[in-house]
Amino acid sequence: MPHPSERHYTNVALALRNGDVVPFLGAGANLSGRSLDVPFRPKQDLPSGDDLARYLAEEYYAEEHAADLLRVAQFIATMSGYPRLYKTLHELFDADFSPTGVHVFLAGLPTLLSGAAYADRNPSFSCYQLIVTTNYDDTLERAFEAVGEAYDLVTYKAEGAQQGRFLHWQASEEPAVIVDPNAHRLPLDERTVILKIHGLVVRVADKSEWESFVITEDHYIDYLAHDLANLLPVQIVERLRNSNLLFLGYALRDWNLRVILQSIWKERDLEVPSWAVQIAPDDFDEIFWGKRDVTIFDESLDVYVQKLDVRLREMAPRSRV
Repeated sequence: MPHPSERHYTNVALALRNGDVVPFLGAGANLSGRSLDVPFRPKQDLPSGDDLARYLAEEYYAEEHAADLLRVAQFIATMSGYPRLYKTLHELFDADFSPTGVHVFLAGLPTLLSGAAYADRNPSFSCYQLIVTTNYDDTLERAFEAVGEAYDLVTYKAEGAQQGRFLHWQASEEPAVIVDPNAHRLPLDERTVILKIHGLVVRVADKSEWESFVITEDHYIDYLAHDLANLLPVQIVERLRNSNLLFLGYALRDWNLRVILQSIWKERDLEVPSWAVQIAPDDFDEIFWGKRDVTIFDESLDVYVQKLDVRLREMAPRSRV
């Protein structure tokens, strides 16, 4: 499996400068910089999918399901109820985890591309990213906040009121339910939009009703029954259809990725090149990605974002007058 070439980093850097890349962050993006020799420490480390499955299995004495996150989550929801499952997930993700190199890189992109911090940026700059993540934690958002970079959130509601809809969060405002995706406006030309396609932990008590986790088998069945293109604002659908996709921290055995791809690829022009970065992919990964016009690279995420950052800094800033 090839490592990324200098030409690849140049191509991705050019696409980023044009606002034509949509990064997809999987659980592996949360492990960037973490030694695999160190056991998972709840509330100190961000969990991988395997870490989360084992943690839930141990908490609920369901070790027979420890190898399958969806199954162990479904077991807990069935035997103990969704409130208990959600409470456990909230307690696990209600922590100030340290941002990884991937988070820091993405939070710094608008300043790197524009040449100015958000508060001092020329209003004519419009090269902002749509970032898609299947992670529940708020580490990416806090990385943006740490550098004073504005963003909007779009999140999915899996249970309770407004189930099956997406919500739009702007600054400290109450989230707005996206009822009419064709009419709902997102400020993609004004600031970054983070799409949390599997929900999120809500760490503010007066907004806890909007907390949601897509994690059980039933949730994935519901996802497959919907056409995301009919639920998401048209601006997001257009970005997903026309942009280069950059998958960071996914493995093809992750059903969360494959369910998303099932919806996205119906809306895409397969001639638009995209890329996936993962450690030691196998032949199946290469064939699967290749059929979707995705080139897969064998590289650690830490090294990848470091080299991409260097390439972006080497390129002359582009005027956005």
